[in-house]
Amino acid sequence: MKPGILILGAGYTGSRAGVLFEEHRVVETHRDRPVRVVLPDLSNVLALGGSQWRVLWCAPSVDGIEALGGFAARVVYLSTTGVYGDAHFVDDTTAPAPSTERTQARLSAERVVQAGPWSSCVLRPAAIYGPGRGAHESIRAGKWRIAGDGSAYTSRIHVDDLASIAAAALLSDITGAWPVADDEPSTNLEITQFCCNLLGVPLSPSADAAALDETRRADRRVDGRAIRRALGVALKYPSYKTGIPAAF
Repeated sequence: MKPGILILGAGYTGSRAGVLFEEHRVVETHRDRPVRVVLPDLSNVLALGGSQWRVLWCAPSVDGIEALGGFAARVVYLSTTGVYGDAHFVDDTTAPAPSTERTQARLSAERVVQAGPWSSCVLRPAAIYGPGRGAHESIRAGKWRIAGDGSAYTSRIHVDDLASIAAAALLSDITGAWPVADDEPSTNLEITQFCCNLLGVPLSPSADAAALDETRRADRRVDGRAIRRALGVALKYPSYKTGIPAAF
């Protein structure tokens, strides 16, 4: 019997990963219900799968993860490239160095997952975009501002590619922590110009980078090829230049 698939926090990414497991029993929980409440509620369901469940944990907090003990054979946790802190170039050999309380909490969550009585893998996605989410949507809504002079780099990953990588990682035995990104980082100005041209709107104004969200202040290029090589996964959208038009 194939192992059951449990997706905790099956929102933007997790719900897309769930549909990729056509031959498995899939159980999803959603973020409108706190994970620490859901897990005890699932005890009867988990018991049906014995100790063979493979768990994709999409929620940032891992509160309540101890309830998986005895049920989970494997846990894959979706973290963030934010744990690399101020590093400007990131690959699978880059050590984490979180610089904010939020990213320190994410690294702590990673370590809780890795210390559990199951096989584990941590995926650290760059900025996730796709239908309804990303720079193109913020620009279309008039909420986008170029960060400073626009020279800072951002790496991205299309949500469908992230879902495919997460699904493959869940069914593999690969361990460790891996950055996930497409093959074309862009400066803030480049992505803004591309989206504005695509939408046929004027170039967005600039703003003081220090006034923007911490994720927008980052200047980071991420090499995500290692995990794709390890899993044998090819990107459907290797660049935002194909992924953003497809998102519409």
